Amino acid sequence: MNPTPLPSVISPTESALSASEPASATAPASAAPASAAAPARAGRFARLPQLAGRGFIPLGLFARVPLAMLTVGALTLVTSATGSYAVGGMAAGAVGIGAAFGAPVFGALADRHGQRPVLLVAAVLNALAVVALISTAWIPADGSFPAALAGAAFLVGATCPQVGPLARVRWMALVSRQGGKDAGRDLDTALSYEGTADELTFVLGPALVGILASMVAPWLPLALAVVMTLTLVPAFALHPTHKAVPLKRTAGAKAARIPAAVALPALAMVAMGTFFGSTQTALSSFSASFASSEVAGLLYSVMGVSSAAAALSVAYWSRRFKPVSRWMVSAAAMSGLALLLAVPDSLGGMIGVLLVLGLPVGPVMVTVFTIGGIVAPAERLGTVMTALASGIVAGTALGAFLAGQLAQADGYQAAFVVPVVAAGALFVLGLAAAVLLRNRARRGADA
Repeated sequence: MNPTPLPSVISPTESALSASEPASATAPASAAPASAAAPARAGRFARLPQLAGRGFIPLGLFARVPLAMLTVGALTLVTSATGSYAVGGMAAGAVGIGAAFGAPVFGALADRHGQRPVLLVAAVLNALAVVALISTAWIPADGSFPAALAGAAFLVGATCPQVGPLARVRWMALVSRQGGKDAGRDLDTALSYEGTADELTFVLGPALVGILASMVAPWLPLALAVVMTLTLVPAFALHPTHKAVPLKRTAGAKAARIPAAVALPALAMVAMGTFFGSTQTALSSFSASFASSEVAGLLYSVMGVSSAAAALSVAYWSRRFKPVSRWMVSAAAMSGLALLLAVPDSLGGMIGVLLVLGLPVGPVMVTVFTIGGIVAPAERLGTVMTALASGIVAGTALGAFLAGQLAQADGYQAAFVVPVVAAGALFVLGLAAAVLLRNRARRGADA
């Protein structure tokens, strides 16, 4: 690791907050561009390989696929092994809870000790935990079986290598080091790509689980996840981009405090996860009324595809359209379009609604991560980014639980109320973020 602090992609001045965007364009001259000879007018996404190297993008994409396979893989394996949907759901929930607790811990360790050692250790621990889950699932049931299974599933989630959040930290550091007048646009492009990568992997992961479990064996998806974790995650950990991330571990120095403002993007990610979990659960109830509950995964992937495409488009949005404004406008669109979930009375109609509903989802995710980077101290970016990711996981579990209760009691129409409320909460949190950043900018101007 490079222990020398690099200029933050987020300016510590309040003037950057007034613009509600990363201010790396104002980085000092000492932050010399890492690739000064690169063509200055390359396309926006063509700039990313210039910043990180060509191998980083596919590596960062596929190294996060195992994480997307674990929850559904645990559900499929345990349900098949025990014949109980309740026990399978318990195992999947334990994976989610473990990830929600473990992600910020690994993020804080990465901030302190560097991403490389933390990711290498996490890869080994996670592989061992998944092997333990596979083994435990086939143990004959006795009085201790549910507790042992829940413990193994919790460890699977808690040890998940946080490739996606830590990749965002690398992009922020790389853009900061590059500097220049296009730094803000480069960061928007990188984060829009990251949002798309998350969407694609969380569509690809469950699809792989379904195909392999149904065609070969229910344990195979998790076994594949182990192999991918032990090969791709170490490769990501050792990629030279990890050297761009600054460390703050000077002897006797106090760790930078995470400001209270981080609570807003963190709560927004909980609301986003609630939207995801409740939508998927409500779709299961909806699809069971017309075909079978298994169709819900295909329906949900439709929203993922349009969301991924919209996330990519953020790189081309006007720089005058500030992040807080993007947050509020996109969340308002989500709130309005989510009301349409209760309208369709056929699978075809629902496909149309989900295709449109996904359009504001990707931009909201990209923007909330951007705001999280704005308000976080540079040396605590790993902690903050992983906390935001764990907020999605925790919210997904909450949304699935709430929608499941409503679907069981009153049908899928009632369950679709949850994503509407979650989208509304995202809009309210966007308003609060706008007020907070405006007040901070005003205090900075008066100082």
